[in-house]
Amino acid sequence: MGIQDDLQELKKMIKESEQKKEEKKFKFPFGKKVGKRQAKKNFITVIKINENSNIDFKKVQIDEQTIMEGGIPRLAASKYVMHWKGKPVIILPSWSVEPFSPKDNYEQSLVNGSNAKGYAILMNKMIKETADGKKKVNGGMVGWIVGGILLLVIGYALMTGGAA
Repeated sequence: MGIQDDLQELKKMIKESEQKKEEKKFKFPFGKKVGKRQAKKNFITVIKINENSNIDFKKVQIDEQTIMEGGIPRLAASKYVMHWKGKPVIILPSWSVEPFSPKDNYEQSLVNGSNAKGYAILMNKMIKETADGKKKVNGGMVGWIVGGILLLVIGYALMTGGAA
């Protein structure tokens, strides 16, 4: 075996190790994900955040826009329902009867000025302006320049009496 063979083997080993390091996809705990039939019967996956920052997954049925969690009725209106891979999910802090609402959180971030949307637009504009520092010559302009040079050469040839 030569050095080339050793290098090829090392490259293969590196590729295999990179493929093994791929991130694992998130999956709900067994029995906590809501299926299509259960979703039609108003079941939902509840991600409950406890006071000690631990989370629990439960499958609960919505009844008249409320769910019973820990013996306490909690709100479960449509504005609190999010979807993960087409499955309904609610994020519920254990200390509140109102679940997390992405719409309310978005509006609050606009009021606080902590919304990233405006920053993304500004950054895109700044990057575009720095990239457009040099004026690009478009195809039509190149044609006019080449045509003008040809006219000058022909005009010069006619005025000097042609080719020598």
